[in-house]
Amino acid sequence: MAEPVGKLLLFGATGDLAQRMLLPSLYGLHADGLLPDGLTITGTARSEHDDQAYQAFAKEALDTFLPEDRKDESAVGTFLQRLRYQPLDASTLEGFDDLAKKLGDISGGLAIFLSTAPSLFGPTIKGLESAGLAGPNVRIGLEKPLGHDLPSSCEINDIVASAFPEERTFRIDHYLGKETVQNILALRFGNALFEPVWNAQAIDHVQITISETVGLEGRAGYYDTSGALRDMVQNHILQLLALVAMEPPASFDGTAIRDEKVKVLRSLRSITPEQAPHLTVTGQYGSGAVTGEIVKGYDEELGEDSDTETFVAIKAHVDNWRWQGVPFYLRTGKRMPERHSEIVIQFKPVPHSIFAQRGGLLQPNTLVIRLQPEEYVRLLVMAKEPGLDREGVRLREVPLDLSLTTAFAGARRRIAYERLLLDLIEGDPTLFVRRDEVEAQWAWIDRIREGWKANAMKPKKYPAGSWGPSASIALTERDGVTWQE
Repeated sequence: MAEPVGKLLLFGATGDLAQRMLLPSLYGLHADGLLPDGLTITGTARSEHDDQAYQAFAKEALDTFLPEDRKDESAVGTFLQRLRYQPLDASTLEGFDDLAKKLGDISGGLAIFLSTAPSLFGPTIKGLESAGLAGPNVRIGLEKPLGHDLPSSCEINDIVASAFPEERTFRIDHYLGKETVQNILALRFGNALFEPVWNAQAIDHVQITISETVGLEGRAGYYDTSGALRDMVQNHILQLLALVAMEPPASFDGTAIRDEKVKVLRSLRSITPEQAPHLTVTGQYGSGAVTGEIVKGYDEELGEDSDTETFVAIKAHVDNWRWQGVPFYLRTGKRMPERHSEIVIQFKPVPHSIFAQRGGLLQPNTLVIRLQPEEYVRLLVMAKEPGLDREGVRLREVPLDLSLTTAFAGARRRIAYERLLLDLIEGDPTLFVRRDEVEAQWAWIDRIREGWKANAMKPKKYPAGSWGPSASIALTERDGVTWQE
């Protein structure tokens, strides 16, 4: 089924995600001539719109969220002509026949992007089936959250699988659509330099950090029932870990890559309740200052007391031949001093320094893969400072930088949803998450939450604008490791 469809159906078509990401992404693909000729885009939600009203709604979203250099009145006009709209209450079967009539002939294939509350997954799938919108030429993309633990995730997966087999189910993790995330594969498997030393013999530890400066930002209803462990670690961070730790796939295709990722996720060492207080840290931001602005604490922002964590740090291990004994330090939090996502590969020191007797001090090599906001790969290497060395050899750590932004300055930087929506339309599953991956992730996360519950672990307060609770520093420093900041 890896061929373009003729129609796209967007559930949640008036929501924040649609306005900020989906409509601008689809417009970008249209403006660059990447959407199939004749592809129509039908939006549906509870809001009462007709086609013209929805086109006006979409134009306002594009005016608001498109970068100025991407605005082209002619391209916007032809893009809006692709848009249709059908009101629908997805909690009942009644409106799905009207939705099918609005879509018309789907013999050319239909792709569905489903972004709804988890409680609506069941009724929506049943409605699609009842209206003949779940046939063999229909594929479905699922936006998270897909459950809040392993049982609820399995329940949603079973509901979806009753109408859509795995090969027609595309689970979305928008991090996998980022260019730099995809470059992890190119870096590892496209260069003879790295793969021979990408193992426990050469690597001391790995750090993965996703830090945010924002707080709740209008997501209080969702976030307080989720928390940082479910919202960020379960999907984004574990997917990054899998890409860093996976074995070389036989080929660059969805099956081979996802086979290797799931092996890593199944190899994650379970964190027992006895280990949870020593291998995990949970925190919640209080009041403080972020980027020079005074901000409220989480409870004050929420309007009530809560034990939801906004920060998590974990020491994880992958129990396989390649990574035995190598700790993976994972960290994510809100109201941090700066926004960035990065992977740090810390190599072991050289086995013997020939410079020690001459006063030369060596630092182990470090590879930093920055995903956002700027995108770069930086290798820190040792070099000799210029001089006559009469008082000893002076060595200094210097960076070898590859700025992806600069190196590909002529190429337009696409937001992640452009790639993922195009792959959904064309039927390429490589950058989507398979069911066995999701369930392996949840199994590991649930064990951690069991440990928190068994030990009555509550989030430790940390000031907004800091790097989290002091316990997260102790988590690494007891191993002689310092977080990269």
